[in-house]
Amino acid sequence: MTYRIIIAPTVLKMLRAIKDRRIRSQIGDRISALCESPDQQGKALIREMEGYRSLRAADQRYRIIYRVVDDLVQVHIVAAGIRKDGNKHDVYELTKKLIRLGLLD
Repeated sequence: MTYRIIIAPTVLKMLRAIKDRRIRSQIGDRISALCESPDQQGKALIREMEGYRSLRAADQRYRIIYRVVDDLVQVHIVAAGIRKDGNKHDVYELTKKLIRLGLLD
C-alpha cells in the first residue's frame, strides 16, 4: 500500500534553514521513502510525543518526525532537523514545543 505524504509548512521552513543541499537532498529522499511501509521505518516515540515516529537521516545526525494515519493512508511529516541533545534547536525539543502549543494535530 502506498501512503500519501503530507509535509507541514513548518517542515519546509526547517528544511530551508539547512544550508547544505546534499543534506536537504538526503532528508528529502528519506521522506519520499516513507510512502512505503512507514510504520516499519523509524522508531516509535514515547511520553508527550506518543503517536509520532522518528527516522534518522543524513549521516544519522538529522531526524524526521512523522505520524502515520492509517485510516487516511497518509504520513504527516511534522518536523525535520538536526539532533543536538540539550540544544534549543534540537528537533525533538522543537517538536515538543509545537505539541505543547497545540500546533500539531
